[in-house]
Amino acid sequence: MNNDMIPLLQASIYIIIAIMVGLIGLYFYLMRPKKKKPVKEADIVEETQENTKTTAEQEFGKFTGKLTRESIFEFMEFDEIVDNMIVRKNGTQYVMILQCNGVNYDLMSEQEKISVEEGFVQFLNTLRFPIQLYVQSRTLNLRDIIDEYKSRVDNLTNEIEKIDAKISQAKSQGNKALREKLEFEKRRKVNILEYGISITDYVEKLSSNKNVLQQKTYVVVTYYSAEIGGGLDKYSKEEIYNMCFSELYTRCQNIASALATSQITSEILDSEQLAELLYVAYNRDEAEFLQLSKALESQYDALYSTGKDVLQKKQEKIDQEINIAAIDMATDSILKADRQKQIEELEVAISKEEKIKQKASEILDSYQNQLDPRVFQLAKEEVENSTKQEVPLVEQAKLNAPKKKIVKKKSIGN
Repeated sequence: MNNDMIPLLQASIYIIIAIMVGLIGLYFYLMRPKKKKPVKEADIVEETQENTKTTAEQEFGKFTGKLTRESIFEFMEFDEIVDNMIVRKNGTQYVMILQCNGVNYDLMSEQEKISVEEGFVQFLNTLRFPIQLYVQSRTLNLRDIIDEYKSRVDNLTNEIEKIDAKISQAKSQGNKALREKLEFEKRRKVNILEYGISITDYVEKLSSNKNVLQQKTYVVVTYYSAEIGGGLDKYSKEEIYNMCFSELYTRCQNIASALATSQITSEILDSEQLAELLYVAYNRDEAEFLQLSKALESQYDALYSTGKDVLQKKQEKIDQEINIAAIDMATDSILKADRQKQIEELEVAISKEEKIKQKASEILDSYQNQLDPRVFQLAKEEVENSTKQEVPLVEQAKLNAPKKKIVKKKSIGN
């Protein structure tokens, strides 16, 4: 090895050892335990406020307390709904509501507008007790109307199927007149069916539009038991209730009569309608999808569900059998009447032919002296022979008449 390279190698070794010592020192410096900073009270308060703010944002709009029956009634601010009235404040306040159907004021003539205005002024002048006007806007819900349309469409479809069966029966019996009548009736019902389907589709599209709102106006009439006067101690609770109901009903009838002068019709809401009104007021978002009327029809408020009574099922089965038998009887009566009509027309035609032959024979007798005896005799024989050779048309019609087909009725399933 060259002596000049030895100092260079030693310098390199020293540099490497120095770098390794430096790295080890840096490692121990970084791994040493850090001293904790003193916590200030202001930092603790700030952190607590931040956590509280976050929790409040997460719990905003949520019911955090204990949900009890008393808290629900306290929130709804009424005790119960009974006999078309809302009872409030522990039975001291009673409310009855009128639903008003408005008039299209803009489409009226000037005379009609003046009449409506005068009637409304008269209504205001006749008020002797306080009232409230309440307006509720709802999304137009046409589900009941759509269900009714669909039910009618299904009924028309069933009627058309029955007419098809009658047409097939008329074709098999060769009754052309009856078949034409039934085909005409079928075309008429098919046109109605197509129109009903188009109306149902249109109403469904209209109902799906969430921007279509329906506005209803209500007159709220209130009566307090304290207005009875004379001290309530001498009356029982039932007597107070009856007097409040009578007074409220009288007031509502007076309001309805006064509004009628303005061409505004109104009606007192029953208990179910009152419940629906309050349900929509407290549940505006859910009322469109979860209808109260549907829940009541489904008996969600019942303790247990029941099926149809056995006697009711039997009665429905009997009614169905009666309907089928009545349709068959009506069809048979039409066929028999049509055959009888054909026979009567043939009898009239035969009677006419017989009269013609009788008249021809009388004419020959009147000209007997003027005709050659041989000619007269041949003419008489010709008239007689045509009568004998005539086939009785009535008997032929009876023989050619379509026979009644015996159809075995299928038993109706339970």
